Amino acid sequence: MAIRTILLHSEAETVALARELAARATAGDAVLLTGPLGAGKSTLARAFIRARAGDPALDVPSPSFTLVQSYDLDPPIAHFDLWRLGGPDEVAELGFETALAGIALVEWPEKLGPLAPRDALTITLAWGNGEIRHATLDGPERLVAGAT
Repeated sequence: MAIRTILLHSEAETVALARELAARATAGDAVLLTGPLGAGKSTLARAFIRARAGDPALDVPSPSFTLVQSYDLDPPIAHFDLWRLGGPDEVAELGFETALAGIALVEWPEKLGPLAPRDALTITLAWGNGEIRHATLDGPERLVAGAT
């Protein structure tokens, strides 16, 4: 496991980070996106999915109301937004365990509680000065080390 902090000066840099991570992710990976509202979790998730699909114009709706959006890619990707859930008991009903066979992107992963995979990549996004964001990556070396 490794930890790395990156400064993201623009949305384009957030997208570039997502593309790099998408190129390294494999089946069984979970990417947990934490941070306050507006910090860039959804931007990163959308860019990751578009990169894996090879389609920068792919419609990637927010799963805020559906709670999970699935993408039939290789491997499959499940994008979870757990903001409205009460806790781990409600997560189980969404097919989270099954989603872990592919790639799981999870916004608001603190709702997972004990269901959070121990070997997940956690990306914590925080506001810096102005539009700058700090992205702290904590997880498998193969995902963290290459990120710019």
